Amino acid sequence: MIRLAAGALLVLACASGAGAAASDADWLLYQKLYVGADGRVIDTGNGGISHSEGQGTGLLLAAYYRDRAAFDRIWGWTQRNLQIRGDRLLAWKWVPGENGGAVADANNATDGDLFVAWALARGARQWGDAQYLQSARDISRDIRVKLVVDSVHGLLLLPAEQGFVKPDGITLNLSYWVFPALQEMQRIDPGAQWAGLLESGLSLLRNARFGRWQLPPDWLRLNDQPEIAPDFKPRFSYDALRVPLYLIWARLDNGENLQAFIDFWGHFMGARFIPAWSALNDDSVDSYDASPGIHAVISLTQVRAAAASNPRRLKLPGFGPGQDYYSASLLLLTTIAAMESSAR
Repeated sequence: MIRLAAGALLVLACASGAGAAASDADWLLYQKLYVGADGRVIDTGNGGISHSEGQGTGLLLAAYYRDRAAFDRIWGWTQRNLQIRGDRLLAWKWVPGENGGAVADANNATDGDLFVAWALARGARQWGDAQYLQSARDISRDIRVKLVVDSVHGLLLLPAEQGFVKPDGITLNLSYWVFPALQEMQRIDPGAQWAGLLESGLSLLRNARFGRWQLPPDWLRLNDQPEIAPDFKPRFSYDALRVPLYLIWARLDNGENLQAFIDFWGHFMGARFIPAWSALNDDSVDSYDASPGIHAVISLTQVRAAAASNPRRLKLPGFGPGQDYYSASLLLLTTIAAMESSAR
């Protein structure tokens, strides 16, 4: 079992081993590649659509890099184009088109709502702006009212307002438990729901494990017992691989919480590549190497797990124009998480 040292310090380095991994140049390049002049964050790996998660990512990065002009552009576009439901939650999907584009699905995505509220709260602290804080609280309160349900397994966080509660069970996505965002909501919008969600998320991660490496699935169905959601691919993949990132960022990265991820990725150390996913029904894996952003999550997880017995520098992949939106976003978010979680 892994043992982690409280307060272990990680030293960040880029892939070349020199210099800090978080730089203004990275943010400038990110904007050039994925952020329009109007503040729309563009998912280049998904047909050029925009979504609430992407807008939240852009806001988090702008707040971290102290770029208020970019922050206001991104938030302005988000308000005009996604905050159109009648509540303060965000329509999750916007598609470009001949007439400028439009919302393609007005259902929300809870991880996107959390990302945006978290970023607004950070922006409020960064620039002392009460309007940002009020907007964060408005979103937070709608999450509490509309997206949190009670169950025999504790409080659960619905992936969206519509479509995930059915007679045969509740479908969940454990990567939507964005632990550092839940902690932020607890600070700005005190309520028992946040502590309950933090507890239930950790409990589900302990109990909803499948396959050879005992990994959480991207999508989970919860009835009497957790099971892999039958309506989705039975994989630990692009959603669930974010879980260790959020655990580390929230400083909830004890040995038990990280062990399954270490076992899986560690199995491929020294191989030609590390797969991005594993099918939990037959233990098959992707036949291609994971993206640089996923490699960043892997590196951070391994370094944090080894920090107690073998402190070492964290080397993250370089950020360049060959990456798509998801990989680049994971890479920069991992860089920030590494720095903030080690500043104890």
